[in-house]
Formats: sequence, structure tokens, C-alpha cells
Amino acid sequence: MKINCIAIDDEHLALDIIRDYCSRVPFLNLEKSFENALDSIEYIRNHPLDLIFLDIQMEELSGIQLLNALKQRPYVIFTTAYDSYALQGFELDVMDYLLKPISFERFLKGVNKVYEKIQLDHKTNTPQEELVSMAPGDPFFFVKTETRIEKIRFADVLYIEGMGDYWRIITTTKKIMSLLNYKKLEEILPQNQFVRVHKSFIVALDKIDSVERNRIKIGDRLIPISETFRKTFFDRIEKKP
Repeated sequence: MKINCIAIDDEHLALDIIRDYCSRVPFLNLEKSFENALDSIEYIRNHPLDLIFLDIQMEELSGIQLLNALKQRPYVIFTTAYDSYALQGFELDVMDYLLKPISFERFLKGVNKVYEKIQLDHKTNTPQEELVSMAPGDPFFFVKTETRIEKIRFADVLYIEGMGDYWRIITTTKKIMSLLNYKKLEEILPQNQFVRVHKSFIVALDKIDSVERNRIKIGDRLIPISETFRKTFFDRIEKKP
């Protein structure tokens, strides 16, 4: 499988590095590179792309402005010298956030994440229900993964992250990818233990370490609180004893 991609960056050297890295990865096909985001819009609209490597701070049109201007867009990996845009990256559902200077190892980790996600998206088999029935009051549930059925204790769940049609369940010991829609998750998760804080995140209330500047800290992960779910979340934590 080939991933068709483009790179957009107003620094010529940065584009050279992306071109070099892409040439080393067999599944990447870098179709074109742009030093101006405005010049890329027509190309993006008229060519089926899987991935954009995108700088954020550029003259005339920033990377974030470009994404907001696109009604439909491929997967995106931010490539930037500034770490202050990480939260906006979460809000825009970008696949990864690479800080310059980017090492090849870190680049490879980011594109592998995209490759795995596209493989899931391209599954040709008809999705089957991923939830195995559970008895009311059970402290656990079962989900189907590609190769097995996993038992998950509610008490072990840290947070759940949406990834397109899939939800990745992060527990204290493992990460599990499963095809559960939000409605089904809502039915099985105890409402007194879990709350949705973002279109892509559900968190376990008792696993929250701290909340600061509209971000939740669970372990070493920072999870954004979106405006849509802000009031519900703060109402819930204020009611907790």
C-alpha cells in the first residue's frame, strides 16, 4: 500500500528534509511540495491525497488556516518549530505533531501511525459488532480486536481516544483498538465513572491527576477539553465528593 502525500513548508531546507525522509520510506509517495500554502489548495482539492506534512507558521496563510479552509482533508502531520500549537493540533484531529529539527526516527514513528490508521480504514471485510454481551452490574466488559477478545475492567481504563471509526481504549496495562461507536460506548460505560470531554476523548474521572487551562492530565498525557463538552465536564467534577 502506498500513501500519497504532499509537503507544505515555507522553509526550503525543511522541505528538503521531508523529501529525503519520504524517499527512505517505501510506502510513502511524495507527489509534490509547496513553499506557499495558498499554492497548495487547488492541488489538494483536485488530487486524492492520503497525507499532508504541514508547517504551521507561514506567511500569507498558516497551516491552521489552510486546514480550516478545507471542507475535506487527508490525514495531517504538523511539522513545526513551535510546541505552542499542540493543543490546536488535538482540536484539528491531526495524526501527529513533529517538532523541528525532526529526526528520522521520530518521522518514521509518525508516518507508521498514519499507515496503521489507513490500513484500518481500508478494511474490506464488513465490520461486525465489536461488543460481546455483558451482564448488568459486571465490573468489566469484552471487546473484539482483530485477533482476539479482550476483557477490560472499568477500573483499569484511563481514557478512550477516538480515531476515525475506531476507539482506542487506554488502560493501566495495555492499549486496545476496537470498532465501537460512541452510542455503544455510552451504553456500556458507567456514567458515574466516565465523561466525554472532547469529540475524540472520554476520560475516567477517578484517573484525572489535574485540570489546568482546559487540559486534563492523566499520567503523562494531556487531553484537551473542547468548548462543546466544557460545561458538562466541570459540572460533573464539581459534583464529585
